[in-house]
Amino acid sequence: MKLFIKYMVSLRCKMLVKEELKKLGIMHAIVDLGTVEVDGDITQEQHDLLKVNLLKSGLELLDDKRSILIERIKNVVVEMIHYSDELPKVNYSDYISDKLGYDYTYLSNVFSEAKGITLQQFIIMHRIEKVKELLIYDELNLTEISYRLQYSSVAHLSNQFKKVTGLSPSFYKQLKKKRKDNLENL
Repeated sequence: MKLFIKYMVSLRCKMLVKEELKKLGIMHAIVDLGTVEVDGDITQEQHDLLKVNLLKSGLELLDDKRSILIERIKNVVVEMIHYSDELPKVNYSDYISDKLGYDYTYLSNVFSEAKGITLQQFIIMHRIEKVKELLIYDELNLTEISYRLQYSSVAHLSNQFKKVTGLSPSFYKQLKKKRKDNLENL
């Protein structure tokens, strides 16, 4: 049996879910971002208790098929951008479609209706968050970041970054350095 959990986006969330399953005596085979594969079935009482306990931690057990699909889309995007060492070599649309087994247009329409932004905008937001993270770590230069996140050029990355944040990547990096310097001078 497969369970779907909303807002489960980190390793810490996975650990929390494993602990809740253990408390309720629910045997699980796999706990992944947004999903749990349970060995066998669970009782309605276990389901209800799990739902209540997860809510206390800010997680939500999903029952609605549409909500489950939207959460699966979000998890594929988050995993693809934030947790993969290398982004897929195919178009994001093909990757997401293959991963979920649905036509990309259908997935995009369902996502847009529910979230109020396009799936493409959601992907861009996450790519920019990854750029911010890499800029803060200061291990890669902009050219390397551009290559790693498969932008066509540094200019494309910079334009998209400015469009989303209102700042240029270099200015964002300077702000980070100024904050660090100010903290050290306290």
